[in-house]
Amino acid sequence: MDVVDWSRAQFALTAMYHWLFVPLTLGLGVIVAIMETVYYRTRDEKWLATTKFWMTLFGVNFAIGVATGIILEFEFGTNWSNYSWFVGDIFGAPLAVEGILAFFMESTFIAVMFFGWKKVSPKFHLAATWLTAIGASLSALWILVANAWMQYPTGVTFNPDTMRNEMTSFFDVACSPMAMSKFFHTVLSAWVLGGAFVVGVSAWMLLRGRNKAHCLRSLKVGAWVGFIGIVITSITGDSSAVTVAKYQPMKLAAMEGLYDGQREQAIVAFGILNPDKQPGDDQDAYLFDVSIPYGLSLLATHDPQAFVPGINDLIAGRAIDENGDTVHTMSYAERMECGRQAQEALANYSKQAGAGDQAALRKTIDENLKHLGYGYLDTPEEAVPNVPITFYSFHFMVTVGGYLALFMLVVLVLVYRPKWRAKLKKTKRLGYHLAVWTIPLTYMCSMSGWIVAEVGRQPWTIQDLMPNKVAISDLSAGYVQVTFWIFAVVFTALLIADISILCRQIAKGSRSDLDKAQ
Repeated sequence: MDVVDWSRAQFALTAMYHWLFVPLTLGLGVIVAIMETVYYRTRDEKWLATTKFWMTLFGVNFAIGVATGIILEFEFGTNWSNYSWFVGDIFGAPLAVEGILAFFMESTFIAVMFFGWKKVSPKFHLAATWLTAIGASLSALWILVANAWMQYPTGVTFNPDTMRNEMTSFFDVACSPMAMSKFFHTVLSAWVLGGAFVVGVSAWMLLRGRNKAHCLRSLKVGAWVGFIGIVITSITGDSSAVTVAKYQPMKLAAMEGLYDGQREQAIVAFGILNPDKQPGDDQDAYLFDVSIPYGLSLLATHDPQAFVPGINDLIAGRAIDENGDTVHTMSYAERMECGRQAQEALANYSKQAGAGDQAALRKTIDENLKHLGYGYLDTPEEAVPNVPITFYSFHFMVTVGGYLALFMLVVLVLVYRPKWRAKLKKTKRLGYHLAVWTIPLTYMCSMSGWIVAEVGRQPWTIQDLMPNKVAISDLSAGYVQVTFWIFAVVFTALLIADISILCRQIAKGSRSDLDKAQ
């Protein structure tokens, strides 16, 4: 492994550990706010006890999530300094907004949320709880705006005099279709995780036969939030697929293991990839697959007749028009040539600074800049992401998402139909265990979504403009390797501490009488 591999591994490690805490914070924040709203309207002390129980778990998770998030942002400067120089004016803007507005909003109101029960009015405390939840979502918004810009760079212009990208439209950066679909898809999926966590913990408490009324109250809120979350996540997933098909067609091809596309393209419902398959060969892409006719064309374009390009089509610059004729688009080899022309023009532009007419060079740069990153590739196949990881992660995410929709619906039905619950006495323990195991399954589903988003866009740090091998800092592989293992130990210790504290708080709550008015 070289410095690029170790830098990617370190960033992936930090991001994955950070994402263990963030979605639970986003989901539990909304659930706690809803519970406190019910308490405020009913003044039922039992709802207050339930609110405080889940609020404690929210606080533990929030604190550790902040610690890992700060390290993640610092890594852009330590491990990816070329990237930070190239796009710092754009990438830094949403991160600055996140720090100034959202993060400080969370930090301010979370203090009132935890320590202001008897120091402020109930209405003000309720407002602080909601503002904490909203602040967490706003933090996610600006982080996701920054990430979406890396997937679809827009609202900027390149200045060859400074060799940097400069923002021309903050609105285009913040409200790009990629940013909006990513925000709603990610935040709503966090609601699903929060709901699954509340349902699973409540099921664990029911297994011990305590606080049944508290668990019933929690199940109602958790299942509703989880069900609403999974329904809207599915809807936003559709819009995400459309934006990926438009701006990152290679990622979509990898998600489906599609090498040779066609009109009326089917979608793979279940399949096993051929591990020996390579771009350009004549082997079958799958060892086994079950496909749905027209599915991928409909998902990618909302037109069942549309052509969806595969990996080979994109590399060769091949498409099929509405008449069924094969037409030529821009091949990756041609993009690589355009990228090298942009690089050569940039080098000459710098040499001629203040010495002559640079207009012709500037024109060449502007015409070829969108292909700049391809000039750093050695072969067209280098632009193909890891197909097996992307394919299996995507299909795992979709499969578990379908299970979660059914799971949340069944929980809601059983919560509101006590007679039906009574008929399931013999299997209720099995159901409780299933609910507990749904928590890690939902985490795996959430993590799979990020794997699809990030692995699927490789080798790009910035889509089409900057590959990973150009974005890194001038560090030795050994240095990054040492810090990788230090972070691995520290993050694992934090995770163990988080799980240990959560388990102790849950066990403590199960032994207390939460059903009794405080």
